[in-house]
Amino acid sequence: MNKFFSYLKGDRGIWVITLILLTFSLVSVYSFVPILVKIEGGTPFKYLFKHLIYVILGFSAMFWIHRKDPSYFSKFARLMFYASILLLLFTFFFGTKVNDAGRWIRIPFVGLTFQSSDFAKLGLIVYLSRLLVKKKEYFNNWKSGFWPIMLPIIVICGLIFKDNFSTAFLLFCISFLLLIIGKFPFTKMLAAIFGGLALAGLVILLHLSLPSANILPRFDTWKNRLTNRYDNENKQGQDQNIQANAQALNAELAIFNGGLFGQGVGDGKLKEYLPEAYADFYFSSFVEEFGSLSAIILILLYCILLFRIIRIGLRSDKLFETYLCIGIGILLLTQATVNMMVCTRIFPVTGQNMPLLAMGGSALIMTCLAIGMVQSIAYKQSKNIKSEISSDEE
Repeated sequence: MNKFFSYLKGDRGIWVITLILLTFSLVSVYSFVPILVKIEGGTPFKYLFKHLIYVILGFSAMFWIHRKDPSYFSKFARLMFYASILLLLFTFFFGTKVNDAGRWIRIPFVGLTFQSSDFAKLGLIVYLSRLLVKKKEYFNNWKSGFWPIMLPIIVICGLIFKDNFSTAFLLFCISFLLLIIGKFPFTKMLAAIFGGLALAGLVILLHLSLPSANILPRFDTWKNRLTNRYDNENKQGQDQNIQANAQALNAELAIFNGGLFGQGVGDGKLKEYLPEAYADFYFSSFVEEFGSLSAIILILLYCILLFRIIRIGLRSDKLFETYLCIGIGILLLTQATVNMMVCTRIFPVTGQNMPLLAMGGSALIMTCLAIGMVQSIAYKQSKNIKSEISSDEE
């Protein structure tokens, strides 16, 4: 075991948690895909093999990048940002639709899909971390400080907004949390927030005024998710709302069925009726089969992962690395938290899956890439400590 970990540099705790989650994802994905087999055909082995390929690709990307010097991330931040814009624009005009949302790019010949927003999330966090350091002296200047920092957030979140409101909103919030940590002027952030709300309101008004233009093709879906509630005044209204909230109800029932120790691997029943049981409703399927006790352990693993990532960031002597680690840590925990809150009906139904666990290609690969960046920073810190010890001994 020590020989195996000798090849994995950086924080060993993060490696252990990441490997546990990636390995467990193979078991859970194989168990949670009955609904996908019903809809698209094939066998569970087909989807297991596909997920295994993504796990191998993700781990390979994480291993490759964790050996790189963190200074490269800052150097290539601008390139990542522009690549994110190009991918989002391509998706905007030529994206493949899945569940009425054109978020995916289909990779020719191999039949795999890539969600451009997954790359854009990491690209924006890396670029914003660089800007917070580079523009620190100009925060109070509208031309030199405000717009160079705000425009990337507006552009990326705006391009994601059309087909993925929840991701755009969460990324917007995470970006502003980074601005707060970076001590960006609060008054300017308020101006940006009100400006963003006004812009979003204008787009919604245009959509309502020009329904034939279909500016926001998923607007009705967003509206229904926010407004669907039980109506106990008459049975007809109650039946309609129960039908509209079927996904959330089944997710809640799956958690109830799980109890303390779960139904057992492969024995969950509600996963056969939950769309995206292997992704957007992962937590419900997990609790049904593995129980609330396992769910507590899972939450602790995510919290430990966040703690260790933040600790690496705070130990760094470079602000860029600190901002990058904090941004990545908050992004991962936010996705996991939203998935849990959706499954427990605290939050409206939305498309955020469980990092490192849910079945998915681009999300898994980009999560591994992000953790690899954190491990690169941790590896650099460990090398610095060793060099300091060697200097002291001499």
